[in-house]
Amino acid sequence: MRQEAFVARHETEWRGFERWLDARGAARRGEGVPRDEEIPTRYRRLCQQLALARRRGYSPQVTERLQALMQRGHDVLYRAPPPPWRRAWRFLAADFPRLVRAQRGCLWLAAVLFVGPTLALFLAVQQWPELVHSVFEPQQLAQFEAMYDPADTRHRIGRESGSDLAMFGYYIYNNVSIGFRTFASGLLAGVGTAFVLVFNGIVFGVVAGHLQAIGHGDPFWRFVAGHSAPELSAIVIAGAAGLRLGLALLAPGRLRRLDALAEAGRVGARLCLGILAMLVFAAFVEAFWSSTGSIPAPVKFGVGALLWALVLGWLAFGGRGDPEMPVSRHGGRRESRKEPARAP
Repeated sequence: MRQEAFVARHETEWRGFERWLDARGAARRGEGVPRDEEIPTRYRRLCQQLALARRRGYSPQVTERLQALMQRGHDVLYRAPPPPWRRAWRFLAADFPRLVRAQRGCLWLAAVLFVGPTLALFLAVQQWPELVHSVFEPQQLAQFEAMYDPADTRHRIGRESGSDLAMFGYYIYNNVSIGFRTFASGLLAGVGTAFVLVFNGIVFGVVAGHLQAIGHGDPFWRFVAGHSAPELSAIVIAGAAGLRLGLALLAPGRLRRLDALAEAGRVGARLCLGILAMLVFAAFVEAFWSSTGSIPAPVKFGVGALLWALVLGWLAFGGRGDPEMPVSRHGGRRESRKEPARAP
């Protein structure tokens, strides 16, 4: 084959591969850029075309161009993986927030299912205080009142005993178990997740409303302010992951029901990694900061507002501007199943 015909036949493919290499650092990709899963196959063809060009004695302009494209592709496909700490940082800083935003519909529904009952029961208990007795026993109410008694001279609020370190471990267990139940109960066609979200919203709203009504609101809100941002956000995200499981069972779309469930489970597993990090951080704040009663209320509320701004900003803007992997209809990242060919 003559060189001119060879170049004319493969020019479009070479330009597409070059566009893909250039688009690796762009947040959005324009027209004519191949999908990531096509690149291993295109790279193999490029290597074959370079070998043909050399064997047929084509001009240095052609062989050098193909050599440069092959080398750039090799550097991208075969570069050494980053160290584990860097991969973990990238996941938390960019991949996790993008994955959360991909669940936008389920995320809003989970937020409504949790926040709606919380606000409704908080206001209802202010209006009808006797409602609290339909949710809690008198012994439980007495325990809550003792934990947030403004007349208590102890320097710890929100708990009756235990060292900071012991309570840190307890909060990790308690928070993670709630998050896991919220996610895993989505296997009950999403109804289980909806129930867990509504139930926890009712409990939180009733406790907050009762303590506010009897004059114990100041210690309670000073305790809650610090760790509420990572903890409550993580519970809502776990709810979104659980609702995604339920949606995969009820409306799998073009996928088989089992395949849709498996894909939603993979997305949920990745979300759970970020949720775990958020809940461990929330437990740390709750054990070592929230329970410290000697810190003035303005400082507690100021730190709480700052954490809310940081958490919401991270989830809303984290990963924007970084190169993204293609996202499937269930929010998962699509990756090629083919191994890239070795360079000649």
